[in-house]
Amino acid sequence: MAENSESVAVEESALPVAESTDTELVARVNASDETAFEDLFNRHKKRVALIAGRFFRQRQEVEEIIQETFTKAYFGLNDFANKQENSFASWIARIAFNSCYDELRRIKRRPEIILGDVTEEENIWLKNKIQVDKLAPNAESTVIARDLAEKLLKRLSPEDRTVLVMMDMDGMSVAEISKSLNWSSSKVKVRAHRARASLRRVLGKFL
Repeated sequence: MAENSESVAVEESALPVAESTDTELVARVNASDETAFEDLFNRHKKRVALIAGRFFRQRQEVEEIIQETFTKAYFGLNDFANKQENSFASWIARIAFNSCYDELRRIKRRPEIILGDVTEEENIWLKNKIQVDKLAPNAESTVIARDLAEKLLKRLSPEDRTVLVMMDMDGMSVAEISKSLNWSSSKVKVRAHRARASLRRVLGKFL
C-alpha cells in the first residue's frame, strides 16, 4: 500500500506545472510578488526589443526603450487591470510604440541627415531597385536596403515615421494604430499618406 502511495506521489510530481497566464502574473505583481514581474519581463522582452529595433539600430537605444517600456508598464499595471485588457502582449506593445515615439520626438532636435549621407553604393542600389521590380536576393543588397530605409525614415517627422513603421513594417491596421497612439483614425490615415508622399519626394531626387 505504501509503495502505491509513493508511486502516485512520484507520478504527480512528474506532471508539468501549468504556466501562469499574463493576467495571473499581473495580479501577483499587484499583490507584491516581485518575481511575477520578472516573469512578465522575460516573457515579453523579445517583442519589445523587436519593436524598438524597428526604430533604432544602436543596441544602447534599444535597451533604453526596453527599460522605459517596462518601467512604464510596472507603474501602470493597475491601469491594465482596471481596463481589463484582453491581451497583456498588446498592452505592452502599445507602451513600447509610444516609448519609441517619445524618443523620436526627443531626438528630433538633432541635425537631420542630408542626401550626401546616402553612399554611392546605396544610390546605385536604389536606382536599380526603382528600374527593376525585384532584385535577386543576396546578403549585400539586404544590408544596403536596411541601412537606406533607416536613413530615409529619419527624414520624416516622429509622427509620420511612427505611423509608417507601425503600418508597413509591423503590419498594424489603422484601428490598431489609432488605439495604440490614442489618435483618431483620420489622423492615422493622414499621417500615413503624408509619410508616403514625403518618401516619394525624397526618392524623386534619385531619379
